[in-house]
Amino acid sequence: MSETASISTGIAARYASAVFDLAKEAKKVKAIETDLEALSGALNDSEDFRRLISSPVYSRDEQGTAIAALSKKMKLSPTMSNTLALMASKRRLFVLPQLVRQLRDLIAADKGEITAEVTSAKALTKAQSDKLAKSLKSTTGKTVTLQTAVDESLIGGLIVKVGSKMIDTSIRSKLNSLQNAMKEVG
Repeated sequence: MSETASISTGIAARYASAVFDLAKEAKKVKAIETDLEALSGALNDSEDFRRLISSPVYSRDEQGTAIAALSKKMKLSPTMSNTLALMASKRRLFVLPQLVRQLRDLIAADKGEITAEVTSAKALTKAQSDKLAKSLKSTTGKTVTLQTAVDESLIGGLIVKVGSKMIDTSIRSKLNSLQNAMKEVG
């Protein structure tokens, strides 16, 4: 891991821990979960939002004003709005994607859940998702939430990441292994 990524992760972890502790103490964890969905959607859908949080061109005041307006528009909880305002004043908005990820992990751990990142060649049906979640639950012993993505370059199969473990059953990886084996022989 690069030093910059490590620093960003550390900053995000401290903010995530503080937000989670405040939300848990006030019994507002559900509100934070709703905020995370809104922020995650904004991060995925808006290039302008990503530019606002990462560009050094915007001043602290400009970021603060924009974040206050966005918080109001997205109807974020006071805890999250105040956290984002503080992050803007400290020039820490660039860690927002890591903050969202870390907060999700803290909330899931508190509920006894884990998140599995699943990448498939085609979108999974409801039945396939349920079967995979049930299988992962029997393996891990925890309730599993699936975070799915589609990557057609896999050709077929799945890539499943649970914590630090990764299972790659994609046809692409099997073809790559076969290609490497053929190179070693020839």
